[in-house]
Amino acid sequence: MPSWLVLMLATACGLIVANIYYAQPLVGPIAESLSLSPGAAGLIVTMTQVGYGAGLLLVVPLGDLVENRRLVISVVLLAALALTAALFAHHAATFLAAALGIGFGSVAVQILVPYAAHLAPPERRGQVVGTVMSGLMLGIMLARPVASALTEAFDWQAVFVLSALLMVALSLVLARVMPARRPRPGPGYGGLLLSMGWLLRHTPILRRRALYQAFLFGAFSLFWTAVPLLLASPVYGFSQGGIALFGLAGVAGAVAAPIAGRLADRGFTRPATVSAMLISSAAFGLTLLAEPGSTLAVALLVIAAVVLDFGVSANVVLGQRAIYGLGDTYRGRLNGLYMATFFTGGALGSAVGGWSQAHGGWSLTATIGALLPLAALGYFLTELALGVPEPAWLDGEA
Repeated sequence: MPSWLVLMLATACGLIVANIYYAQPLVGPIAESLSLSPGAAGLIVTMTQVGYGAGLLLVVPLGDLVENRRLVISVVLLAALALTAALFAHHAATFLAAALGIGFGSVAVQILVPYAAHLAPPERRGQVVGTVMSGLMLGIMLARPVASALTEAFDWQAVFVLSALLMVALSLVLARVMPARRPRPGPGYGGLLLSMGWLLRHTPILRRRALYQAFLFGAFSLFWTAVPLLLASPVYGFSQGGIALFGLAGVAGAVAAPIAGRLADRGFTRPATVSAMLISSAAFGLTLLAEPGSTLAVALLVIAAVVLDFGVSANVVLGQRAIYGLGDTYRGRLNGLYMATFFTGGALGSAVGGWSQAHGGWSLTATIGALLPLAALGYFLTELALGVPEPAWLDGEA
């Protein structure tokens, strides 16, 4: 698998996953443009998340059934169509329907990640998955500041124009460079969906790794939901531009993904998992060491953002490396279940972050954030107590 193809897949993942996050800093101007009430403005983000969650369970498993290149291109073009519909939406209902389609089409990233694992040689699979995931994490972290900057320079529609054009161009590039990958013959679509329940019940490592990451991604979402509210408060007084610049801090954490992949390839999955959980918890503790509003407090928030994103990025790759080793026949379904589980944790973290910041301020938010990775660590320690085998590449059917 040539390095340029790995980088191409990483870039594609970053561009596609950004579609889910562009609207988060634009809720205000979009809601005002569509005459959406403040109470319903949150639906702009929620509908995208609902579409993404549905795609994880309904589309991603098709990677085990349908030729992967054709599937990816079809889903990317669906995202382009939904982005175009959002651009020309003049009514709230039309935009929300388009947002649902944007989330649904963005699950192409979760077809590309196991696809990369299929192409990679076993001894480099963790490294390749880590590199592709670093592109995905960069897309998540850069989407918000890019959307804010484009909206400030032009208007919110400019974000959707650019993204729709990028999706069309990306589909043309992927059609040219992606090698075809045809899954082994297996059950039809109905049987494929039914088998996901069986896989969840009978695959302990999937359940464990998904729940570990659900706790960590919950902490991640809690942080990035509450921090903009904290920075915009009178204590810090950040403008929207300043908050967008702060969002760039987390980008540095994306370097963790390929590092975690290499560690997993060398058999250090468990020590790396413990480290990811501990540093994710410690990141929140750092933010409580300085007087709120001080220069030191801002610096510690930046460091915490980098450290937290480093831990969460590392752990997601460690989990993928473990579940992809269960067999190539099931990778699409396993990935869909894994992502849907920890995505749910992220959604709950976002909800808790808004609530905790409103009712207890940053001290309550940071306390909850620090406890979530520790809860994951407590559950992980039962893996050692029960003698669960170390994750390893098995290859072939599970």
